[in-house]
Amino acid sequence: MTVSIVLASASPARRKLLHAAGIEPSIVVSAVDEDAVVAAEDIALVLARAKAEDVATEIEGAVVVGCDSVLELDGEIHGKPADAAEAVARWRRMSGSSGVLHTGHWLIDTRDDETGGSGATLGATASTTVHFARLTDAEIEDYVGTGEPLRVAGAFTLDGLGGPFVSGIEGDPSNVVGLSLPLLRELLAEVGLSWHSLRAPGTPV
Repeated sequence: MTVSIVLASASPARRKLLHAAGIEPSIVVSAVDEDAVVAAEDIALVLARAKAEDVATEIEGAVVVGCDSVLELDGEIHGKPADAAEAVARWRRMSGSSGVLHTGHWLIDTRDDETGGSGATLGATASTTVHFARLTDAEIEDYVGTGEPLRVAGAFTLDGLGGPFVSGIEGDPSNVVGLSLPLLRELLAEVGLSWHSLRAPGTPV
């Protein structure tokens, strides 16, 4: 029996990660106001859960996965920059330094008993240390000018235009892209689902 995976995120990077790993999710974007919960202690996990729960109210017979990422710099938590000026200031701090990218994952099983559903709701956070290259002011201005830093948590990407500015990572690279494949595999196993059972038809074994 095929299990439907619903990704409660508009992130093309997260969808691409799952697709490359053999899973073709449905996409249902949540209506969660991220700014309304910025005071939460574990912001990434709180937002991931809120997104999953929002979508799970509309979806039956599937496994809903919500994700959210934030970057920790010197003990401060950062999401997407509000504007170009904030992105430039952020990158001046990041240049030549390191941060920790936290991605919260929340999984909700909305399948019924007859289809093997567990009714489970569970989550966890994956954290990866990111080392940033030392950039010139011109490089920062140019990168921010592309608009990419305004669309992503932490104001950078590993798999896009920001890739040349990441000098190294410690931990799971897929987590930096926005979804930890190893952690998702573990969460799915907790609700009795093996990774290979979720691969889309036609995916090479």
